[in-house]
Amino acid sequence: MAEQAINVEICYPLPDKQEVVRLQLPAGSLLQQAVEASGLLAKYPEIDLKKNKFGIWNKLSKLDAVLRDFDRVEIYRPLIADPKEVRKQRAAEGKVMKKGAGDAGESGEG
Repeated sequence: MAEQAINVEICYPLPDKQEVVRLQLPAGSLLQQAVEASGLLAKYPEIDLKKNKFGIWNKLSKLDAVLRDFDRVEIYRPLIADPKEVRKQRAAEGKVMKKGAGDAGESGEG
């Protein structure tokens, strides 16, 4: 009889805090049902079941994934910057900084 309910956490990270909702759901519940039952959709209207990505324990999952006892459902926010572009910018800034630092070191010796 203990298998009739499962305990899950639904997490939504924000820039300044992390919302965590703990729920008890019927066994066989789906990821989408957990997100809907959490109340986070009403509290944070920017969460869109069609656009946001979701995961279970850091692994990308679909809305129809069946949850298990003690699963941690994660709601991922969209990226605000393309990681590839950020790396390119950092690399370009690094080259400029290294070149500048090298020039300063050489002029200090002479």
